[in-house]
Amino acid sequence: MARISLDPPRTLVTRAVEWYSRRTYGKVLDPARAAAHNRRVLVSVLRLEQGVARWHRLDEALKTLAVAASAASIGCSWCMDFGYWESHRRGMDVRKLSDVPRWRDSDVYTPLERDVMEYAEAMTATPPTVDDALVARLREHLDDAALVELTAMVALENMRSRINASLGLTSQGFRDSCDIPVRG
Repeated sequence: MARISLDPPRTLVTRAVEWYSRRTYGKVLDPARAAAHNRRVLVSVLRLEQGVARWHRLDEALKTLAVAASAASIGCSWCMDFGYWESHRRGMDVRKLSDVPRWRDSDVYTPLERDVMEYAEAMTATPPTVDDALVARLREHLDDAALVELTAMVALENMRSRINASLGLTSQGFRDSCDIPVRG
């Protein structure tokens, strides 16, 4: 159960965010409802997310796996749920999405994808446990701009996941809408 009301004050900004959220995602996102208790936080986060949407130096699949590994490491069920839905909608391999929490034991990932998820977990650890050998392996495949984007994405997902988990935000059922029902 959420640790904050998901019924924020009804302002023009709140109503606009709710409209956009329903139109884009089919429902109002709980993190937006929570953030709407502080208009400046809400607007700042929205502006950041709009800027992040224009980052394209890192392959989208690698970005998705890094974000998911970070969210799984923190234990943010809301982030895992929404991330699965969002990535599924973009056509990402369902097995890769489903296996993120147990990526070390899965055979569906390339060596680069494994390094990206290891990097995300190492960055997410407190204190971070990133080492030179891991970064050297990543640099065999990623240029400076892509490595910086990977690092920024993991840091951003840490912020998202830690906010959501700390406020008690849990799955909104996005993943459920991805699964194809079994025919009777």
